[in-house]
Amino acid sequence: MTDLYAQLESFFGEDPFSLFLAHVGTFAGAISGVRLASVKRFDWFGAFVVGFATALGGGTLRDFCLDISPFWMKEPSYIVTTFLACVAVALFGRRFISEKITWFIFDTIAISLFTVFGLEKALLLSYSWWAAIMMGVITAVFGGVLRDTLINDVPLIFRKELYAMACVAGAVLYVVLYYFEVDSRICSLCCVLLIFLLRALAIKYKWSVPVLRGHAHRLPFGHRHNR
Repeated sequence: MTDLYAQLESFFGEDPFSLFLAHVGTFAGAISGVRLASVKRFDWFGAFVVGFATALGGGTLRDFCLDISPFWMKEPSYIVTTFLACVAVALFGRRFISEKITWFIFDTIAISLFTVFGLEKALLLSYSWWAAIMMGVITAVFGGVLRDTLINDVPLIFRKELYAMACVAGAVLYVVLYYFEVDSRICSLCCVLLIFLLRALAIKYKWSVPVLRGHAHRLPFGHRHNR
């Protein structure tokens, strides 16, 4: 167990490149949250909360599921990175807000890196492959669920857009390569590239998850049925 936690510390704390990627993912995730908060005219504190929830919410839930302390409670630099995302939107807000490609790039960077981090953390803790996939997807998308809830939108993963399923596909590819003993860096790269590719193709060709349509003429509890 000591060796296991030494590996985790090396991956998430002391290794400069891995720590850099973790902060890149955090910054990108926070940007996607702060950007939408600015559109909703949130103040700085509100925008920071939305950015924090977007960037760190998925990893926090993952760590609770894995029964370990949330990663950002040991490393305050993640909070600083989230604040820098607020500053970046304040300085370059027009570019971040108006250009959809910019938002797509930051959002996809975040979910692809978070998928890898969640997967590898679960695998290092000796969880099964299916649990690792779940942890990767939770790390990637739960922050977005919190973001959309806080800004009073329907969470993106519950809409038609190919979002969580791209993370699932990337996570499955990682696990397949991992069990064929492919180098973990190659597994990570393939996972990230597949998520980017699927997200880009889904937007270009309007791929989406089929909508589940109800057939009731009237919903209970006074809800109106949207046709």
